[in-house]
Amino acid sequence: MSSDAPVGARPPAGKTFFGHPRALSTLFLTEMWERFSFYGMRAILVLYLTAAVADGGLDLGESSANAVYGTYNAMVYLMALPGGWVADRLIGARRSVLWGGVVIAAGHYVMAIPTGWSVFAGMALIVLGTGLLKPNISTMVGDLYERDSPRRDAGFSIFYMGINLGAFIAPLITGFLGEKINWHLGFGAAAVGMTFGVLQYVLGRRNLGDAGARPADPLLGADRRRALTRVGVASVVVLAVLLVLLVAGWFTVDTVVNLLTVVTVLVTVGYFARILTDREISGTERSRMKAYVWLFLFAASFWLIYDQAGSVLNIFAADQTDRSVGGFTFPASWLQSVNPILIIIGAPLAAALWLKLGHRVSTPTKFAVGLVLNGLSFVLMAAAAQAAVGGDLVSPLWLVAVYAIQVAGELSLSPVGLSATTKLAPVKYASQMLGLWFLATAVGDAIGGQVARLAGTWSQPVYFLTFGLASVVLGLAAVMFTRQIRHLMAGIH
Repeated sequence: MSSDAPVGARPPAGKTFFGHPRALSTLFLTEMWERFSFYGMRAILVLYLTAAVADGGLDLGESSANAVYGTYNAMVYLMALPGGWVADRLIGARRSVLWGGVVIAAGHYVMAIPTGWSVFAGMALIVLGTGLLKPNISTMVGDLYERDSPRRDAGFSIFYMGINLGAFIAPLITGFLGEKINWHLGFGAAAVGMTFGVLQYVLGRRNLGDAGARPADPLLGADRRRALTRVGVASVVVLAVLLVLLVAGWFTVDTVVNLLTVVTVLVTVGYFARILTDREISGTERSRMKAYVWLFLFAASFWLIYDQAGSVLNIFAADQTDRSVGGFTFPASWLQSVNPILIIIGAPLAAALWLKLGHRVSTPTKFAVGLVLNGLSFVLMAAAAQAAVGGDLVSPLWLVAVYAIQVAGELSLSPVGLSATTKLAPVKYASQMLGLWFLATAVGDAIGGQVARLAGTWSQPVYFLTFGLASVVLGLAAVMFTRQIRHLMAGIH
């Protein structure tokens, strides 16, 4: 089957949304509220984990808290892989998004319960729900366009703006409630946001037409029963492993974090091996997947640095930044809104730029630019950390500048990567490929959580400078391999 066939069904014609299919508005708003809940909770998570018990926190050390944060992010994106499989083979993208939203909302409501255990139980539910929602809503966006349409990148950039609108508003609300009043009240605000998202999705479903209504490659009969049996067995094995850890006294935060990091990497290697050796995909599709391996590695390296904004940089904002304005000390988590507001400003400009440039700038080149800019942000962060040596509080403008550079890099890589994934995906793995794209974030976050432990043992200037320069070097190396990667992409730009 040709990999150039459009995926999914076209939505009904009629009114447009910024010149794009009307269905984009429903998906835009659903994703906005889901990101409100995710980034609202994430903005205060590490601060809550490291806060003293007397202040309502869990009093975890910074090293463990950073690792928990990284691993939690990794699990959110790792579960996108089975979430894509569920949509592709069992219930379709549309129902996956609905049930994912319901489970996410339940997780945030559990986190709002003022006990220590509720946070970890709630995070587990959010991980499961996001796995169902995140890859499949992006797949539905891809369904709105022809596979190699230049408008596709522009559409994903607008969708990306919805992500960041929710991410901008969330820390302002959850951060104030969590840091100034009660941590669990902040988690509760995230729950309300996801509830709005689910209601909006249900009310706007008429805009979607047939998009995402059916599985792309449904399992039927004996194949379906066999697959469900395997899922059940796998679930039992996971529970058994957790029980063994608990009985043996090894069920600690660090043990679980380390185990999940290893699992994330092994799943990634195994899944790429499975696709590349699948005899049902064509030679062209296999070539494109080989190109995608390189894009995946670049993306994972990008997220390893970028997603430390909510952990290492968030703690820097809380402990080493002067946040006093007119006698009011604003919450450290408010600085988490800087990144998304800059993306809201930059996303339309990036969408217009990619549309104007068309195919003259390739996807690998955009990835290389993202890596270089990401590295430069950490080089600047090394200067900020040097200025804070000795206990001086530095201006928050240091972090604003760091986030501005990172945003420029993100707009070069992330929405473009979403679009490239839908273009390079073998037809058989349509929704699962979006899960694989998010797995790049999972790998980056999982390894990044382990790397962030070094922030507590190395001097901060050395830590930021080392990883910043490493990203710059990798980006420059990516430029050298652009021609080879484009050849593997077999006509996809």
